[in-house]
Amino acid sequence: MRIVPAKELQLWLAQGEVLEKDGRGPKVLRQPDGQLLKIFRPRRRLWLARLRPAAQRFARNAERLTERGIATPRISECMWLERSEAVSACFYAPLPGRSLDQLYRNKRQEFDEFLPELADFIHTLHQRGIYFRSLHLGNILRLPEGGFGLIDFLDMHFKRGPLSARLARRNLQHLRSYLHRSQINDFPWQRLLQAYGHALPEAGK
Repeated sequence: MRIVPAKELQLWLAQGEVLEKDGRGPKVLRQPDGQLLKIFRPRRRLWLARLRPAAQRFARNAERLTERGIATPRISECMWLERSEAVSACFYAPLPGRSLDQLYRNKRQEFDEFLPELADFIHTLHQRGIYFRSLHLGNILRLPEGGFGLIDFLDMHFKRGPLSARLARRNLQHLRSYLHRSQINDFPWQRLLQAYGHALPEAGK
């Protein structure tokens, strides 16, 4: 990966529209050409982040998702912003669509109509060996042509075969924990489990 000069980085930061940020600075910026700049700042284990930069892992996950038939953004470049601090970044074309979080909050009837399809999508992920720790409504997009895609998929593991029932339950619990943290108390959780199509009583407790 190339190391981005300070002047080039400052230009991207100055002309970019900040879409996400935290206490350490911008995380996602939209550039004038429409591309998104995603910045990865590790919190610990800098030595490991230098060996396996987050931007490269993000791009590799995108490739593996595409190979398994899951819609994702297309990564165009990975780079170092501050190699000594293991800060990496990538450019990618945004995946068109609307987050399920937006749809749930603003178009509840539409969301309820495709809830069985969402459950089938999650089941498809599990059947294809995809364990998405950050599985939540903000990271799943409803695509314009129908169906779903994933974003923000750095925290992901791939198995050779379908997930075990135990891992599937654990993954569903990540989604439920997100709902609790977001104070989404009226989510049709039991309907989702029923539509998922498996006997997973533990996930509903």
